[in-house]
Amino acid sequence: MFMNSVEEHKQEAPSSVNCMVITVSDTRTLDTDTGGQLMQELLLTNGYAVVDYIIIPDETATIQSVIHQAVMRDDIEAILLTGGTGISPRDNTYEAVHSLLDKELPGFGEIFRYLSFTEDIGTAAILSRAVAGTIGSKAVFSMPGSRGAVKLAITRIIAPELRHIMREIYKNS
Repeated sequence: MFMNSVEEHKQEAPSSVNCMVITVSDTRTLDTDTGGQLMQELLLTNGYAVVDYIIIPDETATIQSVIHQAVMRDDIEAILLTGGTGISPRDNTYEAVHSLLDKELPGFGEIFRYLSFTEDIGTAAILSRAVAGTIGSKAVFSMPGSRGAVKLAITRIIAPELRHIMREIYKNS
């Protein structure tokens, strides 16, 4: 029986990925950050490791500084952000993350919005500015802060593909 290349790649992928979870919010605390808590639970349930978790304010310089620090750490392979992706004046996460990416994965935002549209929130999906890509050898995902958005992004897109993404990043490095 022949395998297609995606199946082969997934078999060659690492068994786990060390993740950092970043909640971007001006109001959430460790007790009220249900989106960040859910992200950690879903990552662990799907066999990923969460090596760090932080809540930071929705300020471009802070977001970029924390991402730069995470990129420099050897124990972090993937950086997952939740929150600050809307279009209000205080939503800065998209700009902060997008401007740092070496390579964008436009399919992440496209599929996230498609699934949001068809399974969850209808045309309000156009307001989502979910984005993903790479910075050096790190995978970076940024998604809205609601529990529904986190669940959708992790269970339908990130958990099934993160090992494969890391395999591709590591393939020639």
